[in-house]
Amino acid sequence: MPIQAYINFDGNCLEAVRFYEEVFETEEPEIMFYRDMPDDADFHVSGEMEDLVLHTSLEIEGNTIMFSDVPPGMPLTVGNNVSLVILSDDKEKLRSMFNKLKEEGTVSMELQEMFWSELYGYVTDKFGVNWQFDHDTEMG
Repeated sequence: MPIQAYINFDGNCLEAVRFYEEVFETEEPEIMFYRDMPDDADFHVSGEMEDLVLHTSLEIEGNTIMFSDVPPGMPLTVGNNVSLVILSDDKEKLRSMFNKLKEEGTVSMELQEMFWSELYGYVTDKFGVNWQFDHDTEMG
C-alpha cells in the first residue's frame, strides 16, 4: 500500500508543476482542471476556478507526488499544504485507519464515494498531520 505526498497550492499549481517538471526532468503530466469536473449541483465551478488545477501528479525519482489548487476562499497555509495519501484496494482497512485517525482529529471529508473513487476521505489527525484515503481498484 503506497503512501504518496499531496501538495496543495493557492492558484499557482500549474506554474509550480511546470517548474518541478523541468527541475526533475519528468514526463509532461496529465492535468485535470476544475472545468473538467462533471456537473454537480452541490459544487459550482465559478469562472475564477475553471483554469485552476483540480489534480495532477509527477513521477519524481520513482515516487508519485500529487498536486492541486484549493478552491478560492478555502484557507491554505503554506507549510500545512502537504498531506499523505493512503491508496488501497481494501475498503475495510481504509475505514479502520480513517476511523482511528479521526479520534481527537478533524474530519474535512467523511469517507464517501466520489466521481474518481468508490471511497475517499480526508482527516487531520490529533498531531496536525493531514491524511487522504483513496480506494484504488487498480491495485492488487
